[in-house]
This record gives sequence, structure tokens and C-alpha cells, in this order.
Amino acid sequence: MHSGSDETALLARLRAGDEDAFEAVIREFGGRLLAVARRFVRNDEDARDVLQSAYLSAFRSLERFEGTSQLSTWLHRIVVNTALMKLRSQRRRPETSIEALLPAFQTDGRHVEQFAALDVAADRLLERQETKAVVRACLEQLPASYRAVLVLRDIEELSTQEAADLLAISPGAVKVRLHRARQALWTLLRKRYGRPGETS
Repeated sequence: MHSGSDETALLARLRAGDEDAFEAVIREFGGRLLAVARRFVRNDEDARDVLQSAYLSAFRSLERFEGTSQLSTWLHRIVVNTALMKLRSQRRRPETSIEALLPAFQTDGRHVEQFAALDVAADRLLERQETKAVVRACLEQLPASYRAVLVLRDIEELSTQEAADLLAISPGAVKVRLHRARQALWTLLRKRYGRPGETS
């Protein structure tokens, strides 16, 4: 973590085109920023493309960076925006429906499929090393527009309005997509972790 004076010096070097400064930024922030990109896209190749594009965008915009936030925060936001732009460009292709992942109900209102209730909260599952890959795999099964909302709200912890602004949709649409994305994710997680039985 840089102090304010260290970051000011680093920015000055970046703006002067110092290649060692560029390498220092990539070395220090690269791993975390790649992980951010990976939450939005479905494979490592796309995540690396997002990160490379984000670095290019950031380095071209250095003169406009006013230093009102930390460099890491600014880079993080650029990676998120770049990932969302990639998702928008991919949306020209038809997106798979989320309906098959939503809970189905019988005419009497009971779930068609019954699973034992998960006894571990989703954030706890994400903290466990052995389940991170499973949760990520389940996230990847969500259609891109739903995955993006879930990541922005539940992982990036943006407000509904911030997510709406980034996605260029209404706050109401964010709420609907988020609700459906959470339902779909829990359906997938229950299939992985829950045993057949009555829900509690």
C-alpha cells in the first residue's frame, strides 16, 4: 500500500512515461485486478484481455486522473467498466435464458425440487478455499447480464443506483435482475451442496 507521497511520486513517474513505474503498477495491482475482471467474464483469456484493455485505457487517461481517490481504486473502476463493455459487445449474440435456473413451483405453491437448506451463507462459502472454485463455476453459469448485476451489487458492493449507472439500465431493472440472479445462484448451489429433502 502506497502512502500519499509515494503514490504522488509514482503518478509523476507514470506521467513521465517511466517504464519501471508501469511495471511496478502491474506487479502491485495486477493479481487483484485480474481477479476483478475474472468475476465478470467466463474464462481467463477474456479476463486477461479485459485487464490489458483496462491498463491501456488507464495509462492513456493518466492526465485526467486527479488523485481524489487512490490509484488502486481508480484502476479497479476502469477494470469494472472495461469488463462491462466487453459483456455489452458480447450481448450481440443471443443470451441464454435464466428461466431454467429459477425455482419452479407446483400448483400448490411447493417447490418442484426439494433440497435441504444450505447451512452456510454464500459469503462464507466464498471465504473457503475449497468452495471458491465451485461458487465461481456456479456464477459462470449465469447469463452475463445477471452475473454482472450480482457481481456489482453483492461482490463489488455498489449501490443499486451505481450499478444502474454502470449498466445503463434503471434501478428497478437492477433490483429485478439481482433478485433473479440470486435465486438462480442459490438453485445452482443447492444442487451442488444440498441433499434431497424438505426445505426448512
